[in-house]
Amino acid sequence: MQGEAKLEQRVVETAEKLLATRKSVTALDVLTGIGWLPDTVLRSWQQGRIPDLSTALPVNAEKLSFALGALRRWATGKSLESTEIEHVGATRDRAPLKATSGELAGLEPVFRTQWIMPGLSEAKRAQVVARQRKAPDLIVWVAFKDWACADCGGTGDLLFLENEVPHCLDCADLGHLVFLPSGDTALTRRAKKASRLSAVVMKFNRSRKRQERQGILVEDAALRSAEDQCLADEDVRDRRRGRDRERRAHEDVEFTARFFAAITEMFPGCPPERARAIAEHAGLRGSGRVGRSAAGRELAERAVFLAVIASIRHLDTDYDDLLMAGVERQAARDRIQTAIDAVLDRWRS
Repeated sequence: MQGEAKLEQRVVETAEKLLATRKSVTALDVLTGIGWLPDTVLRSWQQGRIPDLSTALPVNAEKLSFALGALRRWATGKSLESTEIEHVGATRDRAPLKATSGELAGLEPVFRTQWIMPGLSEAKRAQVVARQRKAPDLIVWVAFKDWACADCGGTGDLLFLENEVPHCLDCADLGHLVFLPSGDTALTRRAKKASRLSAVVMKFNRSRKRQERQGILVEDAALRSAEDQCLADEDVRDRRRGRDRERRAHEDVEFTARFFAAITEMFPGCPPERARAIAEHAGLRGSGRVGRSAAGRELAERAVFLAVIASIRHLDTDYDDLLMAGVERQAARDRIQTAIDAVLDRWRS
């Protein structure tokens, strides 16, 4: 009984702090606050690497049930408002996640509840709810051994894992993003905010046996916009110049010229500057993009077509917005197909 009283006190104190600072409380927040839910376990669950959350926690079913019961009693006693939330994965299809299974399935409603401080203004309440419903960051990994994409057979320096299966950035619909290394908090925050689609780049440090953040992937236009906001900082200007030098150093000029010619032949209505950007993007060495595949180097018609499709998908439709909103990947593609066909018809003439 004394142990239960101490546990209930820990739950209540953690929940009170969360409510005061965040204006809302969830089971995941409390379990993280009392030390039962490490970031590594939460991230593995969001990435679909473990089937449910409850069985991965370092406590038995009885203790977990008591802690969540204490949370529910506290929320009822505080007369907090409640709203249902859905947990979605950090995967391409944004699949819904289950926190429990088996004998703990009865606790699922607790995991799917957000308790909100009463009396908030309508705008503040909407902000609190939106923050909770925000889908988790997509994770891209730095490759540390040879690998091949499960979809196209390509490779590259970065990969996207889904159900422990690797995918290149193009096949994961992330190939159009550019890398911003960690180090400048303001630049990172602004670039991520401006980018409709983004992903966190992680690397497993084998000597330290831990995952380490390397930076983020964002849209090029978003990064340039963020840099423009930080131009008073000379370091940012140096970074942009260095990034441009690196891009030019890795660019295959001859291949890019041939790829550009193939695009304009297949799509004579494509604006020249757009065709050039597609060719340059496809031609970066070591990128794992479709243009760098064997088919791309041979300028196979399908490789050129896929590169053009990818550009239209990300720049001329709301596809990235749909992904970030949690729409399943194929459903998002189906929604934008009409828009893609319209651009293709225009560029073919």
